[in-house]
Amino acid sequence: MMNNGNFFQKVYNVTRKIPCGRITTYGAIAKFIGSPQSSRMVGWALNNISYSEDIIPAHRVVNRIGLLTGKHHFRYETLMQELLESEGVKIKDDKIVNFKKLFWDPSKELI
Repeated sequence: MMNNGNFFQKVYNVTRKIPCGRITTYGAIAKFIGSPQSSRMVGWALNNISYSEDIIPAHRVVNRIGLLTGKHHFRYETLMQELLESEGVKIKDDKIVNFKKLFWDPSKELI
């Protein structure tokens, strides 16, 4: 089993590569880094980015159906939505509109 630091770094490395205006999921990141059963751990890693000095666009990571489930972990509850909307992502009722069109799959994009 990999240590948390190594796992977290892998999560951060993938998250940094999500293009502006696109989104991915906790599960897609977990699968890409070789730990497909670790979606929650990906969320936990992203919840701890305040300890990182780098800019990591955690706002671009949502749950498997496009819900902004991580919004409670930002400085204020609407920040995640505001950041996504500033990139042109439309959101309705805390859910990404056109989720499938905007979905960025690291397993396909980072090969």
